[in-house]
Amino acid sequence: MLSTSGCATNRVVASKLPEEWQAEVTANAQTLELAKIATPSLQSDEIARGDVLEISISAGLNSDNDVTKAVRVEDDGSIELSELGHLHVEGLELVAAEAVIATRCMEKGLYRSPQITVTMKQAKMNTVTVIGAVKEPNTYRLRSGSSSVLAALVRAGGLADNAGTTIEIRHPGFQAQDSTPAIASLTDDPNGSGIVQAGFEESVEPNGARSMKIDLITATKQGYVGNHLPDGTIVMVEPRDPEAIHVIGLVKKPNQYEFPVGKELKLLDAIALAGGIANPVANKVYIIRKKPGTEETILIEATIRKAKNKQGLDNPRLAPGDVVSLEQTPATAFFEALRLVGFGVSGSAF
Repeated sequence: MLSTSGCATNRVVASKLPEEWQAEVTANAQTLELAKIATPSLQSDEIARGDVLEISISAGLNSDNDVTKAVRVEDDGSIELSELGHLHVEGLELVAAEAVIATRCMEKGLYRSPQITVTMKQAKMNTVTVIGAVKEPNTYRLRSGSSSVLAALVRAGGLADNAGTTIEIRHPGFQAQDSTPAIASLTDDPNGSGIVQAGFEESVEPNGARSMKIDLITATKQGYVGNHLPDGTIVMVEPRDPEAIHVIGLVKKPNQYEFPVGKELKLLDAIALAGGIANPVANKVYIIRKKPGTEETILIEATIRKAKNKQGLDNPRLAPGDVVSLEQTPATAFFEALRLVGFGVSGSAF
């Protein structure tokens, strides 16, 4: 049984439990709508920076004058062709790029009616490693323009059953820091860019390498994660590891029990997990709860009778790490004494 002296800094009956101490339903990553964090992706024939294109130019009269050349799309989204100069092609489909090149050829007076063919010789790919609580952890190659968090998760088979709601992204060159990174908010903008994602925790290295944590709950509510994954990025899905609840005292199976993620667990549910009440007159319950991130605790007083009859806060929702104790009282002690007397006299309990 629990000693009530000095075991908690606060003490309150369940029906008057302050809102700040009321347990929330733990989030389940499996139920999140990950489609809400999707970012615009490239079509298979859409041109992006770093792509290698093969361009063929023909006048249609003599194949000896045909020109075929492989060019890489530069960082500014353009390609350079001799006698044609720079042409911006980023974001265009291959057919549209053909039209741009044909127009430039005619503007330059090189061809009257050129036949242009543009093919994707080699799309720019990023290597992204996905580890942690995913179904198929591995290293994957993603199209540069479609290299997003969601794309990486999909390639890794999706979230595993033990996935939590936090994803850590380590950009190339990241080295772990001893300091705790700050949590960005909508109002924090140290660079003056006016754009800072809420729900992110970011650690910036002197050499520009970064580690960023994404809260999937916040991200899915906001509906967007504007986070491109460059080549060499590591995506780690942190596994969930909620604290177990402890059910002790006058229950049939006192023990610690795994907390069900994404489901509501109330006082009577915990008693049922522990096999039910071992003493039929047991009624008094103590719940010891620790406030997350602090050493502050509270002692919540409840009763089985009120929990059954009134529900609501009288049957409080439990939080991971709660200790539930079905207490010994004079009534339960008296019943135990009578039961012992019954065993001694007749050899059977009544």
